[in-house]
Order: sequence, then C-alpha cells, then structure tokens
Amino acid sequence: MLWNQLDQSVELGWDFYAPVLLFVLLVALAVPVWAAIGAAAIVMLLWSGALPLSLVGESLFHGIDHFALTAVPLFILTGDVLVRTGLSRKFLDVAEALTQFARGGFGSATVLVCGMFAAISGSDAAGAAAVGRMTIARLVESGYPRPYACALVAAGACTGILIPPSIAYIIIGLVLGISASTLFMAALIPGLAILVSILVTNIIMNRLNGWEGGGNITFGEWATRLWSALKSGWYAFIVPGIIFYGIFSGRMTPTEAGATAVVVTIVMGFVLGTLRLSDFPEMLVSSAKVNGVILPIIAFSLPLAQALAILGVPQGFVTAATAVSDEPWVLILMMVGILIAAGCVMETTPNIVILAPILKPLADSIGMNEIQFCIMMITALGVGFITPPLGLNLFVVAGLTGESILRIAWRAVPFVFFMLVVTLMIAYLPAISTTLLPDIYK
Repeated sequence: MLWNQLDQSVELGWDFYAPVLLFVLLVALAVPVWAAIGAAAIVMLLWSGALPLSLVGESLFHGIDHFALTAVPLFILTGDVLVRTGLSRKFLDVAEALTQFARGGFGSATVLVCGMFAAISGSDAAGAAAVGRMTIARLVESGYPRPYACALVAAGACTGILIPPSIAYIIIGLVLGISASTLFMAALIPGLAILVSILVTNIIMNRLNGWEGGGNITFGEWATRLWSALKSGWYAFIVPGIIFYGIFSGRMTPTEAGATAVVVTIVMGFVLGTLRLSDFPEMLVSSAKVNGVILPIIAFSLPLAQALAILGVPQGFVTAATAVSDEPWVLILMMVGILIAAGCVMETTPNIVILAPILKPLADSIGMNEIQFCIMMITALGVGFITPPLGLNLFVVAGLTGESILRIAWRAVPFVFFMLVVTLMIAYLPAISTTLLPDIYK
C-alpha cells in the first residue's frame, strides 16, 4: 500500500525502477555494495538527467572532502592499536573484577568490555573480533553453550555504533548537516540503555539456564580484587578519558580527539614495550581496509541521494506515508520497521546515506526532533548487526569460532527483543535522546 501511494505521489518511472532493480540484482550477485550503489546512481542519473555525468566526479570528491570524515580512520586506527598493545585486555580485567560477585559474572564482563571498546573504536565489527578472541573460549569454559557465547559477543559489539564516539553518527551528521559532537552527547544515554538491555538479557538467560553461578566472595574480597585490577590497568582508561573529555567539554572536535587518542595509544604501546615499529605496516593496512570499505560507499551514495532528491522521492515518501496514516505513533512505527528491515539486508553506511534524506522529511512532518530522529535511526539499524541475512557481527563471530550462523542467530533472539524495546522507547520518548543537550536542541 505504501509503495502504491509512493508511486502515485511521485509518478515513479523507469528512471527510478531500473536503478533499484539493478542495485538489488548486483547485491544478490555479491557485487560490493559501493559498486552496486555507484552503478545504480549512474543509471539513475543517465535515465533521469537529474545531474550531468560530467559533474559526477566532482560530486564524488566533494562527498568525502569533509574534515569530519577524517575522524573515521583515526578511530578505526585507535581500536587497532588498542588491541595490538594489549590495552584491551586491561579493560577485560577491570570488567571481570567489577562483575565477579554476580551471577553470570564473566558474561556481564564480556558485555561491559564490548561497551568499553565501543567508547574508543566506534566500530562494531572490530569490537566483535577483538572481544570475541579474548572471551568466547572462556565463556564456553564458564558453562555457556558456544552458540550463545557467540551471540552474546555479537550483541555486545552492537554498541560499537551506538556508544559515542561512533562512526555511524559522524556519517549521519555529515549527511544531515548536524554536528557530530552534538550527536555524540545525545547518543550517550541511548547507547548505555542498549548496553544495559544486553546485560539484563544475559542475567535473565543465565538464571533460566544456570550456565554460570555468582562468585562466593565477600565485599572486602571484591573490593580488593577490583582495586588490584584498576591499579594494574588504570592507564588503559586514559584513552577513552581523552576522547570523552575532549569531545564533551568542547575542547576538541571528534577528529582532534581521534588524532590525540591515536598518538597517546601509540606512545603507551612503546612505553609498555608491547608495540614495535614492525607492527605498523600490518596495523595500518588492517585499518585502511576497514576505512576503504566505508568511504567508497559514502562517495557513491551521495550522488544517488542527490538524484533521489531531484526526482522528488523524499517528498513523495512523506505524502505516501501520511496518506496511509496521519497518526504520529503509526508513522514512527513505520519508520522503525523500515530501518530494522533495511538493517537486516544492508550495511549501516549505505542505509544512512540513502535513507536518512528520505525519512528525515517524514520525521519533520510529525514534529520529531532531528537529534532524536538520528538516534532512533542509528539504534534501529544497530539491531541489524545481529539479524540475518546480513548480520555482520554474526559473520564475524562465526568466522572466529566456526560456529553455524543460524545457531548463533537463534541464540541472539532474546537480545534482539530487548534491543527492540529500547529502540521503541527512544523513538517515542524524546527525553532519552535530548536530556544531555542544551535547550537549543530540545
């Protein structure tokens, strides 16, 4: 029904349908997403005449010629250096000391260390790989079934794009013209809410199945072990401290905070003797590969978004959606449903660049705060990291362990449910996203 309304509102023709069909076909043939988007954009521009092809190259260049995007490779590199210097293990030691008394203690520690890693790297797949290598084997030893241990790491790593600093918020800020620092501040409570939902889910599942008992220790023993872990690994928290203080105090832009974090992490690696010059080529290549996936998608998605705007698709979508229902709660539910479905079949970056300009006018039409819209969008897309058929985090942990993706996905269902609950709370309760913001943004 919505599609028919959209067709009538915009009078869609083959200048729209042909590129869409081409994109779907190329993705189905496992062509890289950036190439599929690029091909669809060029066909749409040729067929519709929305933008002269002579300007496509200039559009691609200007699409990625933004100072804010410099933060993306810096945060990716910081996460890579963090793993190679062994500082990520200090996070695990502290998280384990914090939760040693609780039922499901090491499972909870795993989720906490995912959140700590997210507060530095801004990447979910990197977090899933780094934390998975450290924890999955120990989770199995603690009594967790291997598929559930994988699902727990995959769910915890979703916080990589939900807890600031997040690459996803940098990108959506660029697309919609919103300050990344403002989005980081707004995302803090929602990101922590998702983290808590995963912790609670694990505690519930633990109690139902009896996988891991609580540590039989006194408060004094707990405090002693926690103090010991903090004393031996306090310096690891300098890096997230720099990032958070620099960004939230307004003294640094995200790019400056990322650059400072990289330098500090490298210096700490040399001082500790855990980083050598010979590590740099492999480390830089690894980070470049991740960055090389993100930037081409951004570059090719922007001409496509321009063509869609010229064809009137965003405005037509608003007209079509409001024709189905003019109730704000229905339209919000519709947006959440579209985002979750999109997150199941495509990566976050193309979803942001393509869908944000289309859905934003609909959010504006019902009076939704633009910051709340961004938080809702990224959170809904984040659920897609543990839902088939794409489920990027599922593939990462399956690659680490050799476990079946379908078995991991089945074990991830409780996490998906509770994450959806939080997503709907964010969508319907603006205060969750705007509480920490100055009055001008509320």
